[in-house]
Amino acid sequence: MNNLGTKESGLLKGGVHTEREIWGQPDLWQKVYKQAIIEKDSLSKFITNATLNEDINIILTGAGSSAFIGLSLIGTYKRNLQKQTTAVATTDLVTHPLDFLDPDVPVLLISFARSGNSPESVAAVQMADQICSTVSHLIITCDPEGELANYTTESPKYIFILPGESNDKSLAMTGSYSGMLLAGLLIARINEINELNTQIQTVRKYAAKLLENSSAFRQIAELNFQRAVFLGSGPLYGTATESHLKIQELTNGSIICKKDSFLGFRHGPKVVVDSTTLVFLLFSNQSYVLNYEIDLLNELISGQKPLYMAGLIESGTLNQQLDKLFELSETGVQLDEDFLPVCSVLPAQMIGYFKSLQLGLNPDSPSASGAISRVVKGVVIYPYNTGN
Repeated sequence: MNNLGTKESGLLKGGVHTEREIWGQPDLWQKVYKQAIIEKDSLSKFITNATLNEDINIILTGAGSSAFIGLSLIGTYKRNLQKQTTAVATTDLVTHPLDFLDPDVPVLLISFARSGNSPESVAAVQMADQICSTVSHLIITCDPEGELANYTTESPKYIFILPGESNDKSLAMTGSYSGMLLAGLLIARINEINELNTQIQTVRKYAAKLLENSSAFRQIAELNFQRAVFLGSGPLYGTATESHLKIQELTNGSIICKKDSFLGFRHGPKVVVDSTTLVFLLFSNQSYVLNYEIDLLNELISGQKPLYMAGLIESGTLNQQLDKLFELSETGVQLDEDFLPVCSVLPAQMIGYFKSLQLGLNPDSPSASGAISRVVKGVVIYPYNTGN
C-alpha cells in the first residue's frame, strides 16, 4: 500500500483506516473520474436544466471539511458555468438563511457530505426548499445510505455517490474530502470530461510522488512545533483551510493551527508566527499570483523566524530560503490551477497522521474525550419561520 511497511504505521498504534484512506487516494480519484464519465450525459442534462435561468445563483455548501470544498471550487463553477457562485457553510446557512437565500432568486444548491447525516446538511436542503421558489439540488456524497442520498423533494435533484472506499471509516476526512472535491470539479467541467484524462493522470502522479516521500513528512511531523500555519491563494485557500483543520483534528487540538491567504496573512494574522510555529506554503502555479506569494515569503524570512518553513509548488525552485520545498513537476506546469487542490491537501494529511502517532494518539479516533466525532452530535434543528 505504501512505503511505511508496518514498522510504526497505524497498524501498530491504531490508525489503520486513516493510513489506508490517505494512501489510497490516487486509486480513488481514478474511480471517481470513471464514475463521472459513466454519468456524463445525465449530469450534463441536469446541470444544463438547473442553470437555464440567467439569474440563477450557485451555492456550494457543506459542514466542516465538506464546506471547505466549496472554497476551492468557487472560481471553477463561476468560470465554467458563468453563473454567480458562492461557498456557504451549512452551519451559516441554517442560522441565517435569508443572508444567502432569496425567495425570488433561483438556486442550484450543491451539497457536499461524507455521510450526509449531519443535522445542518439535511436542514440546509430543507431550508432551500422552504424559502426558494425555484431550487435544484446536486448532492455529492460518499454514503448511499445517508439522509442526503435519500432526501425526498419535489425540486429537481441529482445524487452523485462516490465509490464505496471514499466513505472514510476514520474520524478525519481524507479520501472523502479529495474525492468529493474532484467530483465537484469534474461536474463543473462535465462537458469536457473526456479531455480531462491528462489532468487526472497528472494529479495522480503528483500524489504518488508525495506519498512516496512520506519519510520527509514524518520528519516534519516529528519537529517540536506547537503551532502550524497554512497559506494558500485562490483555490488553494480552501486547501489551506482544510489543512489547518486536519492537523488540529488528528492531534486532538494539541497543535493549534491557522490558515489564511498569502495577502491576507499580512493583515494581523502574521503575529502568530514564533519560534514554535510550522509554516506551510501552498504556492500557486500562476506566475501572476506567485509574485504576491514570494513577496510574503520574503517578509517571513526577514521577520520573526518560524521553527520550520516548508512549501509545495508544482514546478520551479525558489531563490528564497525554505527549510523544505516539495516540487511536484520537473517538466513545468502541467495542471490547470483548479486541479492543484486535489493533491495539495496530502502534505497536511500525512503530517497530521504522523504527528498523531508521535503524540500517542489513534489517528482513526484521536479525540479520546469525544469532543469531536465522525458525525457531529448534539445539534438541534429548530423550525424556521420566514416571518421571524
